Amino acid sequence: MKIRNAFVPMRPALFALAFTAAVAAHAADMKSARFYEDALSRYEKRDYAGAVVQLKNALKTDKTQLPVHVLLGKALLANGDAVGAQVAFEEALRLGVNRAEVVLPLAQAMVGQGKPQALLEQPRFAPAGLPTELRAAMTVMRADASADTGDARSALQLLDEAKALAPRDPGPWLAEVTLRLRTGLPNEAQAAADKALALAPGLAQAHYLRGTVAHARGQFQAALDSYGRALGIDPAQVEALVSRAGLLLDLQRTADAQRDVDRLRKAAPADPRGAYLQALLAEKAGRGTESRAALRDVTGLLDPVPMEYLRYRPQLLMLGGLAHYGLGEQEKALPYLEAVQRALPGTGAAKLIAQIQLTQNNVDRAIESLETYLRRHPQDSQATLLLAAAQMAQGRHARAAAIAEEALRQGDSPQMRGLLGLSLAAGGKMPDAVQALEAAFKADPKQLPAGIALAQIRLQSGDARRAAQIVQTLLQNHPRQPGLLNLLGSAKARLGDSSGARQAFEQALALDPRFVAPQVQLARLDAAAGKPDAAQQRLQQALAQDDKALEPTLEMARLSERRGRLDDARRWYEKADDVAGPNLFDAALELVDFHLRHDQPEAAREAAKRLTTRAPEAVPVLITLARVSLANDDLPAARTGLTRASTLADHDVGALVRIALLQLAANHAQGAQHTLNKALAERPDSVPVQALMVDAEIRGGDVAAADKRARSLAAQYPKLAVGQALLGDVALARGQTAAAVEAYRGAHRLQPSSESLLRLYRVLAPREPAAAQTLLEHWLATNPRDLVVRRTLADGYARAGQWPAAASAYQALLKQTPDDAEALNNLAQVQIRQKDAAALQTAERALALKPGAPHILGTAGWAAFQAGQTDKALQRLRDARLRDPGNASTRYYLATVLARSGRTAEAREEVQAALRTPSFAEAKDAQTLLQALK
Repeated sequence: MKIRNAFVPMRPALFALAFTAAVAAHAADMKSARFYEDALSRYEKRDYAGAVVQLKNALKTDKTQLPVHVLLGKALLANGDAVGAQVAFEEALRLGVNRAEVVLPLAQAMVGQGKPQALLEQPRFAPAGLPTELRAAMTVMRADASADTGDARSALQLLDEAKALAPRDPGPWLAEVTLRLRTGLPNEAQAAADKALALAPGLAQAHYLRGTVAHARGQFQAALDSYGRALGIDPAQVEALVSRAGLLLDLQRTADAQRDVDRLRKAAPADPRGAYLQALLAEKAGRGTESRAALRDVTGLLDPVPMEYLRYRPQLLMLGGLAHYGLGEQEKALPYLEAVQRALPGTGAAKLIAQIQLTQNNVDRAIESLETYLRRHPQDSQATLLLAAAQMAQGRHARAAAIAEEALRQGDSPQMRGLLGLSLAAGGKMPDAVQALEAAFKADPKQLPAGIALAQIRLQSGDARRAAQIVQTLLQNHPRQPGLLNLLGSAKARLGDSSGARQAFEQALALDPRFVAPQVQLARLDAAAGKPDAAQQRLQQALAQDDKALEPTLEMARLSERRGRLDDARRWYEKADDVAGPNLFDAALELVDFHLRHDQPEAAREAAKRLTTRAPEAVPVLITLARVSLANDDLPAARTGLTRASTLADHDVGALVRIALLQLAANHAQGAQHTLNKALAERPDSVPVQALMVDAEIRGGDVAAADKRARSLAAQYPKLAVGQALLGDVALARGQTAAAVEAYRGAHRLQPSSESLLRLYRVLAPREPAAAQTLLEHWLATNPRDLVVRRTLADGYARAGQWPAAASAYQALLKQTPDDAEALNNLAQVQIRQKDAAALQTAERALALKPGAPHILGTAGWAAFQAGQTDKALQRLRDARLRDPGNASTRYYLATVLARSGRTAEAREEVQAALRTPSFAEAKDAQTLLQALK
């Protein structure tokens, strides 16, 4: 919306209505905040059900509150609702929460549903990009998932990675104990348990696991002692209670076992192991009715649980099988026991399965089960006898006796040359493709496929004049081709001939009124002429003809985005991708780009899933996926994807340059050099590619090679700025600041531009800030519409604490770009420091333009606090902190508001987290706040 400098008086009734709406919105904010704070208090007191109720009440007021969704997920998880927890955490991610805030509890929710494979397959659970401690914890969870899915080797590798990340954390060692025992390595399990205990002697879990090792080795008294120490630290340690009760039962200490079972069933009434132990105790005491009732408790607890959840929990599967078997319900016992057999081949479940199969007269299956089991346990006499009995039942007496006795891949023409050109173009070899297509078109100007391809390549490479000439020649031979008229219109539009372009598009529509492409092009011309409503109406007309037409759907998304209607834009992009179908991915690429443009890396990652299964080896897809990985701080994934893209890009110089730029962004200078060498093999005289190679060589530490290449370019092109600019870069890399300044001055004298000016400014500013500012001020005096320089000058004033000058510079920038969210955000920060009451309004304008940007949310929250709106400030700052926990300023702002609200402990935690950042604008204020909170 454009703001006009005019005052429009408001009628009293309208004023009252607006005031009432504002009051109502504020009241809703306060009500929501109260629900949240009450829920947080309940959660801290372990009243998870009550916390869930209050959080759902908060969401009825505002469904977009990140802190509410995050806490709701945690409360649901603690209350045993893993599915609900997953939904809450995924909604938080969709709304923009930083992945690090929810990745562990979300992983726990997936495991709680029996989906450990998700931790290994879904990118959101990749440890890369997470803080170190969290990476270690996530790596341990992935190790457990690998173990659950039968990949013990990968699990051990992951645990080694976790240990390297967090050498003082007992977690990886604890996980190793269970894994070693599962793979039959008690000595290694003992070593891991001892290491865990040395790191955390007061941890109940460490003592419990040491007990399990002793238990597995038959060291029963040592096991009982370790279980006892675990329970002395944490009397409600369920695993220790289960294990000790089971051991006591085996030792015939039934009274002691009964006391542990009673404690177990009180501490964890929904744990079926307690009920099963009770059944054994009752059976041992001859109380058959009580034993069957306890077995019914076991089946009542396990039968409603989806088998997908139980499949990685063989102990629970075995309990279900045994309980049903004990109740004489063999049909119900069989699925449990077969699942145990799939998870852990060779266990005693095979014998029970065989017995059930025998009673069902499925003798061959019983034989198969027993033979599989006996290959692992040839000495099991009971299984051998069962197998012999099964063979006998089939009339194989001799076999039964043996088992019982011993335990097994011509001519030149325009058409062919045209086809060659098309093939070369498809392979990315554009110079050779253009040469072949020009030769084919010269020999036969009537060729439509070759002519159209040549025109499109010329248009895409920026030669719109040649593209228009080619299309006009084609139109002489094919005058009634609406597609050619549409292409001519595109070329004229690129040449700035809006009138000629509009005429060509309208001629195309006259020939084919249902031709969608010229309708979209006319809408673009309307939008460029400042007529967005006319553009929207034209697109709606196109969609009325075909609501699944891709181009008008995509253009509606782009138009909505340009108008600041971001929710509408997202929906249109998503619809465009749905319309595109499984074989096209351009719309999905635009959806991902949309999220990246608006600082929504997690949403971009989610949208990228639409690409990975559709075209995983397409270079544009790999490039986009790498950009998503970079936005999510996952550098290893970005490097891997870009290496594959570089291989597949082959001879496409444009793609290779884009890949190299991203490789540099991923700190992979060696990969960028390899990619640029491929580009230079295609275009050895390309100055931009050579210049980029200098940058890659500098970043890769080969300053001598960079210096040689820069001097060669300076000698070859003495009238161009590029050589001097690159020599400046080399000097700067060598720490020769004075030489760098002189080289940048030389580049700017040769070809004055924003780029050459800013290179000089950046190196001059730290040494001579006043002189650097003067450079920019003089440039803007003669180039007042240079927005990049104007923004840099404004930022420089702000960094120097020149608040009036900074405010004036940002306001001048906003006169030219009124919808610049970043400029509005920075202006709001300056206004806060000037104690200008307009700061909140400015910040809220920025937030309306970029509602999911964490730093803008933080500024808006801080501005609200300065304006006395504590509830709104707290809500926004919690949201900003969850989206970007690494922003020290946001955490300091939040700490300040929490302290003012009386939440001293939480405030102290936030300000301490902020101060872990080496330096930030408010560091001194944060130190002062921390002292006040001690």
